[in-house]
Amino acid sequence: MVPSLARGVPAVGTRTNDQGGAISVEPRINDRIRVPEVRLVGPNGEQVGIVRIEDALRLAVEADLDLVEVAPNGKPPVCKLMDYGKFKYESAVKAREDRKKQVNTVIKEMKLRPKIDPHDYETKKGHVVRFLKQGDKVKITIMFRGREQSRPELGYRLLQRLAEEITEYGVVESAPKQDGRNMIMVVAPTKKKADARAEREAARQAPAGAAAPGPDDAGA
Repeated sequence: MVPSLARGVPAVGTRTNDQGGAISVEPRINDRIRVPEVRLVGPNGEQVGIVRIEDALRLAVEADLDLVEVAPNGKPPVCKLMDYGKFKYESAVKAREDRKKQVNTVIKEMKLRPKIDPHDYETKKGHVVRFLKQGDKVKITIMFRGREQSRPELGYRLLQRLAEEITEYGVVESAPKQDGRNMIMVVAPTKKKADARAEREAARQAPAGAAAPGPDDAGA
């Protein structure tokens, strides 16, 4: 008896390329492997050697496993004995976990006027600091209106001041430059986003009211 398909696994999927041809997106398995012989690898990675395809398929049936072509360009192709359904499931789980761990770069934006009110400035600076502490980049835009466009140095000085006041949390990645009616500066966080996220998770998991031991606790 020759296994026709992996247990619980649908037929090999295909997609169409620009020329209208079908491209396999999964490895060939079991009786879809149509070569005279293969280089066989056992379920634990052991090298079995070059065997006839009939013998490889027989070994797969005897072990209640699938024969999976893992290196089709080999001469002969390399095939491995495995539980293909379990392999696909574990691969899908790992891919989901990897996507969860992937950190996407986010660029926040903060807009200021060259003659911004001191209170508004402090508020917006606080937002910039919060974004940087979260590990996000910040695009800071100075918006000029009317006659303000003839005084670009006002915006430049404001951006310089802001950059100096947030050096603990961010570094200037893109120096101030004029862009039409606006002046733009990009600040990158000094802390990587993954590290910032880990710190936030640790803070959330810490017991409420937990504090470092004081001097009176040292001899307890």
